[in-house]
Amino acid sequence: MEASFGVRILHGVLNVALVLVLAPLFEGILRKVTARVQSRQGPPVWQPYFDLLKLLGKEDLETGESPGVQRLAAWLSLAAILSVSLLVPMGGASPLSPAGDAYLLIYMLTFCGITTMLAGLAAGSTYSVVGMSREMMAVMTLEPLLAVAVIIGVVRVGSLRLDEVLNGSPYAHAKLPLAGLIMLAVSVLALQAFIGRLPFDITEAETELMEGPLMEYSGPKLALFKFTRMAKVVVYGSLLVALFAPWGSGLPAPVNLLALLAKLLVLVLAVTLVAATHARYRIDQAIRYYLGLLGASFAALVLALAGY
Repeated sequence: MEASFGVRILHGVLNVALVLVLAPLFEGILRKVTARVQSRQGPPVWQPYFDLLKLLGKEDLETGESPGVQRLAAWLSLAAILSVSLLVPMGGASPLSPAGDAYLLIYMLTFCGITTMLAGLAAGSTYSVVGMSREMMAVMTLEPLLAVAVIIGVVRVGSLRLDEVLNGSPYAHAKLPLAGLIMLAVSVLALQAFIGRLPFDITEAETELMEGPLMEYSGPKLALFKFTRMAKVVVYGSLLVALFAPWGSGLPAPVNLLALLAKLLVLVLAVTLVAATHARYRIDQAIRYYLGLLGASFAALVLALAGY
């Protein structure tokens, strides 16, 4: 039964609110656990909220070559990640399922990376351009992984509707869904890179590129980019949960939301442990890693087309 327009609006507002509230909280948990793993005290869990508020209150300096494009890139980054949150189920159904399909989701996921490239190009500094080139290589080799995961869902259910693709069923039709198992492994191995965390934070690489594409940003615009990076943990994590582990999403509220939060917390802890125990990859090492995962994902797509 189709949900009413009002219910979908309510789900959309809830999804956006979850991203706005949970993104800094998960960032704080990530920092705190990282510090504990490295035998440090670490900042309080609420520190990311304070950091964002401080940046929003600072003077908005514009030192890049194209200030107008810099402002546009900052707002587009926020708009892109929040738009994806409206297409991904977070406890309930996908709010914009009737208005969008799997193709729109793939385009919006790619657009998130394009905004970072636009930011680096507008800044114009050497470090920004290097960071932009790295982001471009990552988008070309990494973003197709999520696209293939969604396309396999489309192939299995025979529909582009998000509420049919993003409910885990595409990976559970066969007794042994080999394509689904491969894509699950690929997605787990690529999660760290999707959200730009160590050892795959090569685009920013603070000690090497001094934050790369974001080097010339300050104040509110930097806050928007920082929040977008935090929000990727929630949005991309929810997407992977919807594809591969939707158990509990059919339960009544707020149990379905609590189930989602528990699964996201597990993902955050896994991301944290990997980031705290691994050194940053070089760009050539990362690209080889991405290409290996891309090859495995295309193999999964072939298997899915063959019915396995």
